[in-house]
Amino acid sequence: MKKFENIIIGFGKGGKTLAGALAKAGQTVAMVERSDKMYGGTCINVACIPTKYLENQAARSEALGGSFEERRERYRKAIEGKRDLTSGLRQKNYQKLDSLDRVEVLTGLGSFVDSHHVQVTMADGSTELLEGDRIYINTGSRPFIPPISGLADCRLAYTSESMMELEELPERLVVIGGGYIGLEFASIFANFGSRVTMIQDGPRFLPRDDEEVAAAVRASLEERGISIITGARITQVKEQDGAAAVVYEADGKTAEAPAQAILVATGRRPNLEGLNLEAAGVELTARGEVKTDAGLRTSVPHIWAMGDVKGGLQFTYISLDDSRIVKSQILGNGERTTENRGQVAFSVFVDPPFSRVGMSEAEAVENGHKVKVGRLVVGTMPRAKLLGRTTGLMKAVVDADTGLVLGAQLFCSESQELINMIKIAMDAGLPYTVLRDGIYTHPTMSEGMNDLFAI
Repeated sequence: MKKFENIIIGFGKGGKTLAGALAKAGQTVAMVERSDKMYGGTCINVACIPTKYLENQAARSEALGGSFEERRERYRKAIEGKRDLTSGLRQKNYQKLDSLDRVEVLTGLGSFVDSHHVQVTMADGSTELLEGDRIYINTGSRPFIPPISGLADCRLAYTSESMMELEELPERLVVIGGGYIGLEFASIFANFGSRVTMIQDGPRFLPRDDEEVAAAVRASLEERGISIITGARITQVKEQDGAAAVVYEADGKTAEAPAQAILVATGRRPNLEGLNLEAAGVELTARGEVKTDAGLRTSVPHIWAMGDVKGGLQFTYISLDDSRIVKSQILGNGERTTENRGQVAFSVFVDPPFSRVGMSEAEAVENGHKVKVGRLVVGTMPRAKLLGRTTGLMKAVVDADTGLVLGAQLFCSESQELINMIKIAMDAGLPYTVLRDGIYTHPTMSEGMNDLFAI
């Protein structure tokens, strides 16, 4: 048996960052990772980095145009490039931790024996028993597969992770689900040249977002040939002769959407398989997530959880901040918590990207705010015109009494950068006039803040 001051289960963003910080502070760390294909975590291997790489390559392919066969060849090269990118990042992440004197990386399935002991089962069946003063769960999440007839047995059905290993560009792609992951893949494959159909059960497209901005996103996707079907109930998935079809009911009628590939993008669930949390006494929420307090402690005081496994927003930068919170509990004064980390912005990398932070107009009103709303059509902006990327709409919501920014939703080129500026203003408690009256370089998308906040 090997004894460590810290055992981290899961080589994700939070886990690897915390491991480095603890080792730097002179503490011993065991990093347990189930798969040698996941060093570095979900983001760099099967999520953020590879999808954004493909998004960039797809946009270039769309600009080049050409026949479907030419697009198919560019897609093949993009998949090869994606594999090279993730392989390189994975190796660097492994080497960075493995090179630290006080860190030992073990590749195998970690399973609790009790609250202080973890058994690691390697690929060859051998086991290693670890003892830890403190243990951290950072095992991430995995795609959820709904119980649709025929779906589990369909060889042409993929998750967001396996879809990026598909070597042949499908002529027709059906996306099950209308969430952000599904939107990104729909945009990527449409730009590569696939005919894409999205099917969602909810009646409203992007129901949690500003209705006017959501309508602009939908219109943009449909102009690019993406068919979006809302309010549909999928009843069956069929496969025959190398093709598939998704059978659904909408508006009282039954229809089929043909496909050479089906993407199941119906959300993700905490990855708890094999952890044996019961042995450690770690409690779960009603949603099946690891239950944590504001300092990310679980129901067992010396066990913490970080990242997707604890529920909430599933972003790699949340996992990163989780590591800061835990570090504050272990090495600091414990002041940093989930309750004081400020606003969380996010971006959906459709084309152009859609980004938001804080409340929408409807949410602000529901929460009792008297609001002022800024609205800017992107096509009027000089930078958008010179880029030839005039699609989009910006909206911002301000508290009419305090002048504080309550939220913003930006559907435009470079929105993934602009949204962080608004987030910082919100965290700093700055009045909207600071953004309105700022002097920005020209011509840039950021100078749109002058007009967006001219309310």
